[in-house]
Amino acid sequence: MNGAAAPAAVETHLSVVLLAGTRAYKFYKPVTFGFIDASTVERRRELCELEVAQNRRFSPDAYLGVVALRDEAGQVHDHAVVMERLPADRRLSTLLAGAEAEDALRAVAHRLATVHAESPRPTDQASEGTVDDVRSVWDDLLAGLRERTGTVDSATIDRIATLGERYLSGRAPLFEHRAKLGHVVDGHGDLLADDVYVLDGGVRLLDCLAFSERLRRGDVLADVAFLAMDVERLAGPTLARQLVEWYDEFSGENHPGTLAHHYVAQRAVVRAVVALLRAGQGNADAVGVARDLLGLALDHLERSRVRLVLVGGPPGTGKTTVSEELAGAIGWTVLHSDDVRVELFGEAMDTEENPIGEGRYGEPEVDRVYEVMLERAALLNGLGESVVLDASFGATRHRERARACAAATATELIEFRCDAPLEVACERITARRRRGDSTSEATLEVARALFARAAGEPWPEAFTIDTTHELDLSVRSAVHRAR
Repeated sequence: MNGAAAPAAVETHLSVVLLAGTRAYKFYKPVTFGFIDASTVERRRELCELEVAQNRRFSPDAYLGVVALRDEAGQVHDHAVVMERLPADRRLSTLLAGAEAEDALRAVAHRLATVHAESPRPTDQASEGTVDDVRSVWDDLLAGLRERTGTVDSATIDRIATLGERYLSGRAPLFEHRAKLGHVVDGHGDLLADDVYVLDGGVRLLDCLAFSERLRRGDVLADVAFLAMDVERLAGPTLARQLVEWYDEFSGENHPGTLAHHYVAQRAVVRAVVALLRAGQGNADAVGVARDLLGLALDHLERSRVRLVLVGGPPGTGKTTVSEELAGAIGWTVLHSDDVRVELFGEAMDTEENPIGEGRYGEPEVDRVYEVMLERAALLNGLGESVVLDASFGATRHRERARACAAATATELIEFRCDAPLEVACERITARRRRGDSTSEATLEVARALFARAAGEPWPEAFTIDTTHELDLSVRSAVHRAR
């Protein structure tokens, strides 16, 4: 295929690949790390055999076998993996810079979805891919970083550790749910753009993490995130997002955006640890690479934060409008107290038949509305979804319950209080009731009563949004605070 290609060599922290004519020969270095032992000829033979067996799942025609290297006396002194030498100009890392980038990524997403559909699943899915499994990977990575705090910023490592653990602490239901759906596979484990080739005959995925089933095994999204991380590093976030979206399309996979950010961050830290290993082997540029990767990881961990957003205020202050626009702008779920009340107690009726403190607005009934909203929010937060709650939150007890709900799911709580003068609120309520296009049952009497209550139970923890300004200004203010 590449008979005219010049000889070359490629070195990593674990191996050296010699490219000669139509073949590539991979030699393991005689190294030992916590995750691999290649210190003896026998261990390197075993690693080469694993390399061929595991990678034939992804590219059966590219891995030709294992060759023994003998000295003049015929004694075996090492082994090498023999591979087909693939054309460098068809490498994904090269194609990302050209006009074929999108078509190439789409083809890769399709191939990866196909491989994952065919990949082995653990016998007991429910016991694999749990939050503890993911946490153990993080623990190993952070230990690897902290061993080298002289070369990377310890504050960055601490922030990565804090955000990673915060996500895991509240998302056990998410990981359990995905495991039960069959998303945990024996995957690739180390998918980088340099190891992906887009040929006329299809996509070839090389160099899987053959030596460790534990490190290969995980959520399919972790495999996709590894490549997405590398694509973002090489070509920017837009193409990285497209890769994930195409994978979702071909696989039928569905996930919260926070989980994708979490896995991209984890994969960036994996490569940062590898870069630091290369630095220890004398690679002068590796420390800078590691720092860039940790910056990428930190950015995605910040984006992975799960939020519970309270948008409160008396009737007519614009909280429903702000809630909907805020949720729409960021892609979060919004729950409205008016909708929950109708669901629990029937269709909306004239509130004058149910004054404040009586009937459907009695204290037990109001508490029930908040209880159901917060139960649903906790479920969604546990599954990695950020939620906006639209309710008055005029009572201190309801705000305290929301804070307890957020704490129980390690979710970041953001509190907004919409504000407008009573006369403005009354004008809005009158217009809304005239139109009849809202589930809100608030009357002018209700509004006056709740304005008075709000004055008696101040909400100093909330950021106040003045909704007498243009809607865009109010929403931009909320979005800026919530991100």
